[in-house]
Amino acid sequence: MTATGIDQPVEGRFDGREHRFPVRVYFEDTDLSGVVYHANYLRYMERARSDMLRLVGVDQRAAMEAGEGAYAVSEMAIKFRRPAKLDDALVVVSRLIRIRAAAVHIHQRVMRGAELLAEADVTAALVAPDGRPKRQPADWASAYAGLIWTPEEQGD
Repeated sequence: MTATGIDQPVEGRFDGREHRFPVRVYFEDTDLSGVVYHANYLRYMERARSDMLRLVGVDQRAAMEAGEGAYAVSEMAIKFRRPAKLDDALVVVSRLIRIRAAAVHIHQRVMRGAELLAEADVTAALVAPDGRPKRQPADWASAYAGLIWTPEEQGD
């Protein structure tokens, strides 16, 4: 409960230019072996990306309702390194790597403390209602500009 008495959804935060989104592993996230089912990492990352965009001022819902389109993942490369387990406290760390006319490139890591569990390079393209790529609004691109990680920083 917040000070106002109204429950709030889980939200991420920016730590400098890095977005951090907390995730708790629940029983429903695990498979029969007791570890997080691989597809759930994609869900964690999607939630983190959506939260990051909202925090920078990108209103995806308004864009969809106005018929301007929506982001769709057009490419993803993922590497699973270690399993997450029931009740683990995870953090999805997201970094904007590059902006193109119709797409953003994001590197995401799923962490348990300092331990890397999974990481992905994601391209999300803005797609018009007819399914074709569409140039991102200028205000979105300018919101991203201060968050881009340089190639030197990406190696850390």
